[in-house]
Amino acid sequence: MASHTNYDFLDKILEEMSLLGFGPSPNACLELVTGLMKARKLREAVDVIEKLRARKFRPAFSAYTALIRALADAREADLALRLFHQMQEMGYEVNVPLFTTLVRLCSRDGRLDAALSLLEEMKSRYSFAADIVLYNVCIDCFGKEGKIEMAWKFLHEMQAQGIEPDDVTYSSMLGVLCKANRLDEAIELFDRMELGRKVPCAYAYNTMIFGYGSAGRFDEAYGLMERLREKGCIPSVVSYNSVLTCLKKRRMTDEALRLFGEMRKDAEPNVSTYNVMIDMLCTAGRVEDAFKIRDIMEDARLFPNILTLNVLVDRLCKVRRIDEAFDVFESARKKGCGPDSITYCSLIDGLGRNGRVDEAYDFFEKMRRKNSRPDLTLLNTYMDCVFKAGETLKARRIFEEIQGWGLSPDVRSYSILISGLTKAGHATETYKLFYEMKEKGLKLDTLAYNAVIDGFCKSGKVDKAYQLLEEMKEKGTPPTEVTYGSIVDGLAKIDRLHEAYMLFEEAKSKGIEVNVVMYSSLIDGFGKVGRIDEAYLIMEELMQKGLTPNVYTWNCLIDALVKAEEVSEALVCFQSMKEMKCAPNTFTYTILINGLCRVQKYNKAFVFWQEMQKKGLIPSVVTYTTMIAGLAKVGNIMEAAKLFEKFKASGGVPDSACYNTLIEGMSNANRAMEAYRAFDETRWRGCKINAKTCVILLDALHKAECLEQAAIVGAVLREMAKSQYASRSL
Repeated sequence: MASHTNYDFLDKILEEMSLLGFGPSPNACLELVTGLMKARKLREAVDVIEKLRARKFRPAFSAYTALIRALADAREADLALRLFHQMQEMGYEVNVPLFTTLVRLCSRDGRLDAALSLLEEMKSRYSFAADIVLYNVCIDCFGKEGKIEMAWKFLHEMQAQGIEPDDVTYSSMLGVLCKANRLDEAIELFDRMELGRKVPCAYAYNTMIFGYGSAGRFDEAYGLMERLREKGCIPSVVSYNSVLTCLKKRRMTDEALRLFGEMRKDAEPNVSTYNVMIDMLCTAGRVEDAFKIRDIMEDARLFPNILTLNVLVDRLCKVRRIDEAFDVFESARKKGCGPDSITYCSLIDGLGRNGRVDEAYDFFEKMRRKNSRPDLTLLNTYMDCVFKAGETLKARRIFEEIQGWGLSPDVRSYSILISGLTKAGHATETYKLFYEMKEKGLKLDTLAYNAVIDGFCKSGKVDKAYQLLEEMKEKGTPPTEVTYGSIVDGLAKIDRLHEAYMLFEEAKSKGIEVNVVMYSSLIDGFGKVGRIDEAYLIMEELMQKGLTPNVYTWNCLIDALVKAEEVSEALVCFQSMKEMKCAPNTFTYTILINGLCRVQKYNKAFVFWQEMQKKGLIPSVVTYTTMIAGLAKVGNIMEAAKLFEKFKASGGVPDSACYNTLIEGMSNANRAMEAYRAFDETRWRGCKINAKTCVILLDALHKAECLEQAAIVGAVLREMAKSQYASRSL
């Protein structure tokens, strides 16, 4: 039964054994559990233990310890601790290795209090002395969780107990210190380790080489490699890979190529070496050099392999070399290196980011036909790609199809859906989807929180977003600049500027890099309520921080100045914007044209109108309406009418403001019949006509003795008056 993992008759067999008065032997019990462990059915294995206990059988000690180790490897802390406590209840004699397994598990799961409780229980209840393995586990695990002082405490405690640190102890502590950027302490400990030592510890050397490299102290990293040579050890591929990884992080591509050439004299590069180099070169846009490295790798018979294929395809997609990514994909496939889900994800994502959604769809369908069933990662990537292409309905269908594939949407699925819907103007759906996630027991990560918070802010539920920010802090999920940016923007848009500014200051105090988006939200908020001085101060702070205002930032400030009738100052800002190489867009010109028309500088507005067209910018409805109104007000009706017709000929759909502006301008210029024709077209299109416009047109028609048309306009005016009276009486 255990060898075939078919436990259908287990209950019946156990029942019969119970009636006969005997239970499974320790070996049989172990076989039952290990059979399920090999099949990776750990929860079912726990159920077997529970079934044995339910019939008063005593599960074997070996079955417990084997299953606890397997649960620890699978990070199932609650189940492992439950079995451990069962062992204690049953009187089994637990030991230090078992405590070590559980301490490691709890520490890696972030449950440091539980790990400390186990250590205390081991000493006080069982009087066990920790051995070097347990101390090493504690130093490594607590250190990786950022508890550096605790790691030092364990190191000093083991020395006080007369246990001499070994290579694992030193290497673990050095790794912890280097990761925490406490390099000086690491150097001091390394020097202490080296005293009187003849044979160097390669792992400790590699850890320090990586530590120096991470801190950008490459000369000292190279010095350690030279010291290894002096001690009769040639630096290994791990040593070189450590430095290359650090050079990649600092984008020191030329130095990495030099070191790669030198490395080939000492050590044979492995797959990791080549992947680091290919990744770095593609990211730097040096694709041809990346292909040369790939060719060297192929000569060494290390390519194609799936890991390198995925790195190369992904990086080519990210630098928009999609066709070359597909060439690499096809070439590897023909050589027998079959793609996996990660390869498909990179290609679909790359096609989507480059607007080639139809190709992404075709590729997805081909992949589906060949592999029959996509996994959740691939479906999430495809959904994200379709959302980014603006195809909201299709993306929503993909989300709904996830369950049709026998899968359950995970937290990333919901994050993509909420984010995509919010960007498409459907933020009101956030509330329902958020609680759907909660009901399914999904644990929100930073991306999920950011998506939900942005959705709440965009749908006017800023207080709910505030609550989620507090929830993030309580649950230990660190808010990012995106989190704060969404709430600051939401508060600024509803004029809660004091709260927005305080939150902005909180983000800075927590060391979060506030970005241009957050500054722009505040500039927009203060500008809209006429607090120009504060908007200017925020713009000044932005530049002092070394950030560059983008077109949206400038538009917010220029719009605020125009609304405050500070048009001359707005023009100064416009000039500064161009001097900083920030290209104005249609909104910039529309704001300025509107401002100039408001202060009756129509000729200057017309100059900007011509300038934007020379730059190839397409005027919006607002731009056309503003310009038509300006031309009409200065009596240039012919030019205004031409502009109106041009707008319609280019596929534009005039709105009510545009029609009303034109009708008033023509009426004031004594072109009554032309104004009436525009009036007739307005009604036919279903646009709203203002009472003021009707009065001006009526007066013009009477003056021109167009009595029939005047009667129609008069009737419309009377109907409008009746309608207004009726609505008031209600």
